[in-house]
Amino acid sequence: MRSLLIFALVGIGAQLVDGALGMAFGVTASTLLVLSSVGAAQASAAVHLAEVGTTLASGLSHWRFKNIDWSIVLKLGVPGAIGAFIGATVLSSLSTKDAAPLMAGILVVIGAYVLLRFSMRNPPVLRHGETPHSAKFLSPLGLFGGFIDASGGGGWGPVTTSTLLSRGKTAPRTVIGSVSASEFLVAASASVGFVVGLREEFIQNLPVVVGLAVGGVIAAPFAAWLVSRINPALLGTAVGGVIVLTNSQKLVHYFGIHWPWSTGIYSVIVIAWTAALVVAWRTSRAVQRVSAEVAAQDLTRAGA
Repeated sequence: MRSLLIFALVGIGAQLVDGALGMAFGVTASTLLVLSSVGAAQASAAVHLAEVGTTLASGLSHWRFKNIDWSIVLKLGVPGAIGAFIGATVLSSLSTKDAAPLMAGILVVIGAYVLLRFSMRNPPVLRHGETPHSAKFLSPLGLFGGFIDASGGGGWGPVTTSTLLSRGKTAPRTVIGSVSASEFLVAASASVGFVVGLREEFIQNLPVVVGLAVGGVIAAPFAAWLVSRINPALLGTAVGGVIVLTNSQKLVHYFGIHWPWSTGIYSVIVIAWTAALVVAWRTSRAVQRVSAEVAAQDLTRAGA
């Protein structure tokens, strides 16, 4: 019962992050599960099985609000499912000792990407456009994103959503809705891959799946409220830094790096993280000032 509560809390934390950023459920949950002494492959398997339910609900919601371009879903989701199955098979075939550093390394890269994406000026999410994407672009992106997502325990959102938004060819609401819908295919395919590769271990970790799912459902309405209260740039930068720091610690321990080199590595990460937070805070303040000035001008014109 105690472990189920812990996994539910992990699900709540991951869903709050995902609800505020539109991504990073898998990355956050996998990082927290590994820190809770769950094996790398088992953590990724549990996250993806839990995501089968959460992504289905998310996809249906986006379909209801007409946020989905089904051509994007097919061109992105089918290759993503193939990549996810391959990634799950690869991770399942590795020993626990070998899987841990692989997963930690992938999560460090994804965490750094999330950190930089939300701390840089003019984030991609602010751009708009209408030109559709071709299969030549979407299929390799989906294949790569699916493989990284399954083998690293998360990353579909950071890889695909951020890339599509940065291209500026599709409205943000359509990108987020289509990526969320296609993630159901990725999560389902990865789960099949883990069932084939892990078998008994997969069944033994069902309490982890239940805990994540229950926590995610509980946190969903709070996440919707949170997105309107916390600045996404600051939260994304903060979460990215946590992911980088925690997974860097696992890599340092795995490779046997000792003081003073380990302290130097952590110090560099913390300094860079702090600098990114300052940049994100200044950027968010600048955006708020511009928004306030635009609103004031609109009121002035309306009064005139």
